Amino acid sequence: MVDRVLAAVRTAPSTTELRELDMPELSDDAALLKVEVAGICGTDVKMYATPPFGDPVIMGHENVGTVAVAGERFKQLHGVTEGDRVFVEHYVGCYNCEWCRIGEYRHCEATDWRTNPDARRYGYTSAENFGTLWGGFSEYMYLPWNAVLHKVPDGVTAELAGLVTPLSNGIEWALIAAGVGYADTVLIQGPGQQGLSQVVACKQAGASKILVSGTAKDKARLELALDLGADEAIEIDQVSPYEQVMDHTGGRGVDFVLDCTSRAGVGPVLLGIDVLKRREGTLLIQGELAAFPDFPIKRLTEKAITIKSARGHSYRACELALAQLASGRFPLERLSTHKFGLDQVDRAIRALAGDTEDADVIHISLMPWLGKDS
Repeated sequence: MVDRVLAAVRTAPSTTELRELDMPELSDDAALLKVEVAGICGTDVKMYATPPFGDPVIMGHENVGTVAVAGERFKQLHGVTEGDRVFVEHYVGCYNCEWCRIGEYRHCEATDWRTNPDARRYGYTSAENFGTLWGGFSEYMYLPWNAVLHKVPDGVTAELAGLVTPLSNGIEWALIAAGVGYADTVLIQGPGQQGLSQVVACKQAGASKILVSGTAKDKARLELALDLGADEAIEIDQVSPYEQVMDHTGGRGVDFVLDCTSRAGVGPVLLGIDVLKRREGTLLIQGELAAFPDFPIKRLTEKAITIKSARGHSYRACELALAQLASGRFPLERLSTHKFGLDQVDRAIRALAGDTEDADVIHISLMPWLGKDS
């Protein structure tokens, strides 16, 4: 095992440096992951430009790799051994609070940087903390006893397993949080990683009609949505999206609206309220509206609409995502559109943001060993 590790370290907003770092010391209940893939999503774009706290930070919170070295206690705790390929969730729970004890560690305040400045969470934690390697934009990653691992099924490549986070979010938000089920009608707003993942989740659940909306620049993504099981693609800047939804549903509207537009403003929420059926529809929101003046509460109550929010994924959702990838039922490999090496982190993040000439970007795989002898 080498003594030094190459990592891409964020040293300031929108600034990354390749650095050689010391390999962390491992206790009997810790391990080291050889990173094969670190997925890049919209959260990385935001955190790269406006970090929530100080640097240096090794980003990368959608991580897949093989267990390189593990203490005996770690092996017992997680049921793994050296050479096993695993997906590592970005949460690192305390396992003492009420949320951790019922398996909902995503709500653990100790792992959330919003409530605990000393939180441990992959892709967010300072490299100056013990363990150093707290992100996937690195050749290796530190695994403490309370890391959350999932074994990757045989036949699922590392690059395909890199889709677990967006796919598990799609399952969590559409099926578990919103409750989409058999014969339901759904409008998914935004054909990005999360929106396309929710197409698959809704199709698997037996939804009778799945509509996906986007803009003209989303043409390739909308076409992929249809290939993944959506029934209709709606370009909102061509014809009134309200009229298109009503036309495709015979004037009835939909049972569920899943808003995946992130920072698109209040427009999608207002449209969602309008196109939901007359009574008891559900609107799921995962965006980041800072304010919503003149919120139409009267329209909401008149139609008995339920609003739910989406936050992260559960252990079960990750297991279901891995099973979905292993099944081969959907061409999910088409979501993984671009891959870059460790020396291209800046370009990879900017590509997802749309600031490069890279075309039709959906999900990016950052592969630390790309082009190297591993």
